[in-house]
Amino acid sequence: MTADLAGRKPLAFIFVTRLIDAIGFGIVMPVLPQLLLSMGAPDIAAATRIGGYLLVTYAVLQFFCGPIVGNLSDRFGRRPVILVSLFAYGVDYALMGFAPSIFWLFIGRMIAGIAGAVYVPASAFVADVTPPEKRAHAFGLVSSAFGLGFILGPGIGGLLGELGPRAPFFAAAALAGANFLFGVFVLPESLPRERRRAFDWRRANPLGVAALLKHHPAVLVYALAMTAYFLGNNVYPSTWAFFMTAKFDWSPGMIGLSLMATGVTMAVVQATLTGRMTALLGGERAALLGLSLAAASALGYALVPAAWMVFVVILFGALQAITYPSLNALMSRQIPADAQGELQGGLASLTSIANVAGPLLMTQTLGYFTSVNAPAHFPGAAFVLAAAINTVGAVLIFSQMRRGREEL
Repeated sequence: MTADLAGRKPLAFIFVTRLIDAIGFGIVMPVLPQLLLSMGAPDIAAATRIGGYLLVTYAVLQFFCGPIVGNLSDRFGRRPVILVSLFAYGVDYALMGFAPSIFWLFIGRMIAGIAGAVYVPASAFVADVTPPEKRAHAFGLVSSAFGLGFILGPGIGGLLGELGPRAPFFAAAALAGANFLFGVFVLPESLPRERRRAFDWRRANPLGVAALLKHHPAVLVYALAMTAYFLGNNVYPSTWAFFMTAKFDWSPGMIGLSLMATGVTMAVVQATLTGRMTALLGGERAALLGLSLAAASALGYALVPAAWMVFVVILFGALQAITYPSLNALMSRQIPADAQGELQGGLASLTSIANVAGPLLMTQTLGYFTSVNAPAHFPGAAFVLAAAINTVGAVLIFSQMRRGREEL
């Protein structure tokens, strides 16, 4: 079994799971406004607000369910929890495809928020089957699948949307179903029975990870730095299209091209450079470099004077993609084997907090500084804020590095 788990099939399945997770999310985005309008939203402004509420619903459910799913995987093993989540994903997208009203879309997003926590036991699976010194590379490879999915998903969804606004939902349901069947045949169990622990609701609540982290102060610092990274980087999905329209009057085609370039370059970095840079620099230095580049690239977008320079910043900023896998590997190496699911669940809740607060914070900042009431017209204000937040994360890592040297 050990040799089997060290083989490529299980990790290939986790890669495909993250890929389909991202494709399934992105595949429906191009048609969501059309679907909401067809279901009774009075205009595009109302559809936009409803779409935002759907995103918040998804993030809130992930916040509460991430720790529960992670702790369930510590109790019953990774395989059954992953497979049940994938099955629920398929049901969710089918439900949204058949949804007769907007109310049912919210039901679907609630199911997706629960099922979307599949990346918690998936990350714990990676930690189970990967030696500590290779986890940064493995987490980087899995993270690149998510980035690749966000490249493919909107393109596929746009093409399928020509068949009707519900077609992408059925395609996403089919993908999730196929992945579920794939997992039934190829996914082994990675957590032996002797390493499992009893389920405890006190450790499964959204803030229960604090009980785990208080015994690992360094991990708490890494978790806060990761939260800063996700909070700051919410500026991209929430404001990119509006920012580029306000600053350079880009067409939808140019916006899509820039997003594709961003996804491709970050996926390449995660898949090919994360392990090497972590081995060369060490986990903390790699995370510090990633957060510093995240801050610098956000500031670059805010201040760049010409449209073509955006693509230069995209190439430069892609190296920030080492941040998440480096921090994840640092944390997983310091947590006991029977608490990997609990750790990943707690991190999922922190990410969900960032995914709720981030879009609200960034869109309101952009909206204010492009309104007639702003003291100065400055579309880049949200990116300056993102740079400041990522700088806080970098300072946290730097402080931890100094603390570690002083303890030697």
